[in-house]
Amino acid sequence: MAEKQLSIRGSQAHKDVIDSAKTRLLALIGYDFAEVLRWFGERVDRIILLFDAHKLDISDEFSEAIKAFKGQDDKIRVVLNKADQVDTQQLMRVYGALMWSLGKVINTPEVVRVYLGSFWAKPLQNTENRRLFEVESQDLFRDIQSLPRNAALRKLNDLIKRARLAKVHAYIISYLKKEMPSLFGREKKKEELIMRLPEIYVTLQREHHISPGDFPNITKMQDMLQHYDFSKFPSLKMKLIESVDKMLATKIAVLMAMIREEESKLPPAMVSGGAFEGSEDGPFGRGYGEGISAGADADDWIVSRDKHRYDEIFYTLMPVNGKITGVNAKKEMMNSRLPNTVLGKIWKLADCDQDGMLDDEEFALAQHLIQIKLEGYELPSELPNHLVPPAHRKNPTADALYNHTED
Repeated sequence: MAEKQLSIRGSQAHKDVIDSAKTRLLALIGYDFAEVLRWFGERVDRIILLFDAHKLDISDEFSEAIKAFKGQDDKIRVVLNKADQVDTQQLMRVYGALMWSLGKVINTPEVVRVYLGSFWAKPLQNTENRRLFEVESQDLFRDIQSLPRNAALRKLNDLIKRARLAKVHAYIISYLKKEMPSLFGREKKKEELIMRLPEIYVTLQREHHISPGDFPNITKMQDMLQHYDFSKFPSLKMKLIESVDKMLATKIAVLMAMIREEESKLPPAMVSGGAFEGSEDGPFGRGYGEGISAGADADDWIVSRDKHRYDEIFYTLMPVNGKITGVNAKKEMMNSRLPNTVLGKIWKLADCDQDGMLDDEEFALAQHLIQIKLEGYELPSELPNHLVPPAHRKNPTADALYNHTED
């Protein structure tokens, strides 16, 4: 019993601390910050929560701010900023700790998207994750730039939410009106109904088959109901409810199809200017000179730089008339431990003349593509011109240049 009392006192003390912090915050800024955030959250297209990797914490105020976005979870993205100030091992721990902390605040069935990076102009303190930061920042930029594409659909989804909420409000006030006495004891009954609002929610959910997520916040609803006379609420008009149901069931689906068709015919709208201006231009754009693009602006065939190593392997595979069979090539290629689906794609790209065998240049190309994939880069659907083996090119100048390089 003493332990239970101690627990209750501890919980009450913690609540008092939070309430005191709220009071001080409201007195400092002069308005309800959480309510302002809730208002903005309903009207914006994207909500970005910023955390610093080297001083990760979620204060009570920040937690209240995040909770203000309840119902807007699909708009939330998280940025773990200044991730260069910790090493890779520490970054993994910080990332795990952040996901655990967010799981207690953001209650969604899907894991929230977290972007890692260093979103400022200062030099990186740890450069070992530079490529990861660049990829993550480009993913975040693309997410923000693509917002105008689905603006109409998001507005339509907001309309659906408001329509369902209006329908639920109609059921709630109709129920409250029916429960009110005709003459005496109205105030007492009103207080009782407000206290029983959670039970009323459950009753209406079962009776009208409504999702719990469609109901307004209980605490906020209880506060608002204090200022109204339930007996003056309008009665439920089933024709209006049926009109809303018809709109949600048929007209919304037609509107959504029309919007998607119109957007498919228009050029994709993109956010531009600021940090997005010129971020993909020049040699500092994403993927420039890396992976499959490496050697695109070089004079020689980039595969030739390691071809001597690949040739040593090639001549152990018993070539006949300068070519090895698919069976022999398969044995060597499978040493990479890449999936068969990936190796099949590499074979298709490397077998330039599509004769089912590989010459020394095609084999070297296959090994080069394997290395690209092992380094974490994606493979193209078609072989770029700069990777085509010189012997399989139609440009004699390139052949002469390659032969000169080899000499």
